[in-house]
Amino acid sequence: MIEGEDKGSRGRRRRFVRGGEDASGREPGRIRRRLQERPRIRPKVYGYLSQEKESLRQGFAALFISSVGELVAGIALAGITDTLDQLVGLAVLIPAAIGMRGAIFGAMGSRISTAIQTGLFSFSFRRGVLAENVQAAAVLSLISGVFLAFLARYLCDILGVETRLSVFDYVVISTVGGVIAGTFLLGITVLVARVSVARDWDMDNIAAPMITAAGDILTLPSLVVATYLIGIPIFSSVFAVALIAVALGAVAAAFRLGVPNLRRILAESLPILALTGTVTILVGVALQDREEQFTTLLALSILLPAFLQEGGALGGILSSRLSSKVHLGLLAPRGLPSVGAFRDFTLIYIFATGVYLFIGGASHVLAVTLFSPEASPGFGAMLGISALAGLIATTAAVFAAYYGSVLSYRFGLDPDTYGIPIITAAVDLLGFMSLIIAMIVFGLAG
Repeated sequence: MIEGEDKGSRGRRRRFVRGGEDASGREPGRIRRRLQERPRIRPKVYGYLSQEKESLRQGFAALFISSVGELVAGIALAGITDTLDQLVGLAVLIPAAIGMRGAIFGAMGSRISTAIQTGLFSFSFRRGVLAENVQAAAVLSLISGVFLAFLARYLCDILGVETRLSVFDYVVISTVGGVIAGTFLLGITVLVARVSVARDWDMDNIAAPMITAAGDILTLPSLVVATYLIGIPIFSSVFAVALIAVALGAVAAAFRLGVPNLRRILAESLPILALTGTVTILVGVALQDREEQFTTLLALSILLPAFLQEGGALGGILSSRLSSKVHLGLLAPRGLPSVGAFRDFTLIYIFATGVYLFIGGASHVLAVTLFSPEASPGFGAMLGISALAGLIATTAAVFAAYYGSVLSYRFGLDPDTYGIPIITAAVDLLGFMSLIIAMIVFGLAG
């Protein structure tokens, strides 16, 4: 203590230190200003969502419209339980046939969307992006139908799953059903592209959910219609052989006579669609194995198509957005997602929250209204199952969409071609597994 210093002078000195500089020479006022001026996450998130207001509006509208369509497909699935009982083994084909339509035409929509945004798109069926994608979709629809048929039949044999359908039966059902649904989907995809250009909509936000919904609605009835062509002596076998020959001939002609970009689309699409088909057939095998649970609680049958395809639609939206940004140089394809990528992830989780709660509750209401109160485990249980399984499925879709786009770009491949098929394979398998997990959590499966 300084000699002669009283208490008052010591107090004034302390107040001076507190009001001016501390012992280290820093000004507390400057630190306070830095804390006040530091970046805050919440305003950035709100600001981003404000910027994406139009994307939220378009995305929610497309997703809810597609959800309604997929619930219609679910009602159709719940209504063909007698057909599934008669044609044992048909359930194996259903997820794969639906998923393949979404993979083929979802990727087509993504490529067209990128062409629109880069100024390369024109409405011409003779040459250019649209013509090449139409030809690719036709060839892929034929060959994928044949591929799924052989895969379904022989995986049933390998895994010991009961089926009463021959390989020729599977070829007729899969190929004819796929071509019928694909013809309508082709028109819908072109229509969506035309409307998007005319109204200046972002096709990335609406193509995936609209196409997957249309695929759900059209594929299941198309498969049922195709079943009337099986079991006819001689005709069914000859017809199946003819379909195989036409599919192989279409692929050979496309590679031999097609323009370079058509050959590139096919060369990149065939391996990834083969992987997608294999994974989704495994989902069908699991569905066949648990068919009794879904046919007893019909609310789960109504939920199933909507649940699987909404996961694919959400992943498709994200994949299309990321692919477009990578093509335009707005997103760096790196191992750890950037802040910009996380903003897109946030958008997808917002979409998922509303959609999964909606389809869970709607499945209960439809089952109770159209069938019986015993057809549903309850409103709360359906909300919980859909929300829990949806969280798992959305996370899988986000990872698949991001790393599918990044890896395909790094290897010099088109992210538009690879993104949605990868998502379809990942989300269908992990989505079905997450649904079973949620059913176990709520005591509906063992």
